[in-house]
Amino acid sequence: MTKKERAEHVMRRLEELYPETPIPLDHTDPYTLLVAVLLSAQCTDARVNTVTPKLFALAGTPEEMMRQPVEAVEAVVKPCGLAPRKAAAIVQLSKILVDEHGGEVPQDMAALEELPGVGHKTASVVMAQAFGVPAFPVDTHIHRLAQRWGLTDGRNVAKTEADLKKLFPSEAWNKLHLQIIFYGRDACTARGCDGTVCEMCRTLYPRRRKPVVTRK
Repeated sequence: MTKKERAEHVMRRLEELYPETPIPLDHTDPYTLLVAVLLSAQCTDARVNTVTPKLFALAGTPEEMMRQPVEAVEAVVKPCGLAPRKAAAIVQLSKILVDEHGGEVPQDMAALEELPGVGHKTASVVMAQAFGVPAFPVDTHIHRLAQRWGLTDGRNVAKTEADLKKLFPSEAWNKLHLQIIFYGRDACTARGCDGTVCEMCRTLYPRRRKPVVTRK
């Protein structure tokens, strides 16, 4: 298969496997999604979903959150790891949203990336899942699978994102990035597949015998 043919097969098969793509992080609006994505760094979505109800009961809007002591927020988000840094970022970004954006999450990638604790991936997730703007957030699953499937050389996450955006139509990005994540969790896991085991890897590379060493 050519790279284009592999990409077409990936998109077609993932649509068959995951016709519905519910957003893994529980949220009620762009603000609660932004906070949940920030908390998900180096933490599972499942754990974040156990923490956010307690956090948003404490403060569910930027106005409420900015008035919370960082220590109070830290105590709630501790199970997510990196609690001091995440708590400080949540309180700080909430104040910025109130002071500079009228208490609303900006629908602008550059403005999102300027917020404390918000990197390119987090901003991309918010743009895609909160506002429906085409984006292709690349997490560890997508970075790993794109290499195993020969869609990128995996030189770095930015290169993987750029390569995937060239291969797939922009109208598919928001759904496809979730479909790849779901498949990466279910079938082509870091330890369960080495590029030769799962259905997708075997279909795309039927003659592959050696494990694929992926870049992180």
